[in-house]
Amino acid sequence: MPLLVQPIKIMPVPKLLTTSALDEKFGGVTYHIEGELVPVLHLELSSMPVYFEHHILLWKDPAVQIELKSLRGGLKRVLAGMPVFMTSARGVGRIAFSRDGAGHVFARHLQPGETLDVREHQFLAATDSVDFSFSRVKGVANMLLGGTGFFIDTFTAGAEPGILWLHGYGNVFEVELKPGEQIDIEPGGWIYKDRSVGMDTIFQRLSQGLFAGAGQIFWNRFTGPGKIGLQSMYMPLVTE
Repeated sequence: MPLLVQPIKIMPVPKLLTTSALDEKFGGVTYHIEGELVPVLHLELSSMPVYFEHHILLWKDPAVQIELKSLRGGLKRVLAGMPVFMTSARGVGRIAFSRDGAGHVFARHLQPGETLDVREHQFLAATDSVDFSFSRVKGVANMLLGGTGFFIDTFTAGAEPGILWLHGYGNVFEVELKPGEQIDIEPGGWIYKDRSVGMDTIFQRLSQGLFAGAGQIFWNRFTGPGKIGLQSMYMPLVTE
């Protein structure tokens, strides 16, 4: 009787995202991304304000006004040790951002109602049409963080399309999984995922010999459908 061999499922290979952009127009903003090692995000503002982390501002036209943007769920954010305010820019003019670290700046264009989950500390900027919330991941899914947990930022486009700009360390790759397809990623290696993508933590105990000490490795297993972003340079999360 012939032996039946189950076919091996080949997962898709992550593809490198583009590292530059010139005169890209979407969601009421024109933007440019330039630079090799420490890229700069340069925006041309008109009627659509943007918000961003305060420490990434590089330069701006004097006509661009900077102010604080309050975030919803203020008390919840205070109790979680998260910022209550973001910095906002509005007016007609140019503004540029850059993070203090070698990496890859890229945009995600969000259609109305579209949501993206993002690891904390990867956010750069977003148009005002994109809503921002967060959730804490606890338990065994974050052993690398000493059990204290980490936050996932969630960005959702409202009634209008919006842009979310993110920063990855090293280079950024994207993989799109079909329903049921899976990929295992080192816990410090993923940046974002579609809301439709499931995430679990997988542990494997390592041992050698009868009396040898045992260790363990672990990774995040993502299950499609949906897209996932990866960064090629491991950057541990900073926890509160």
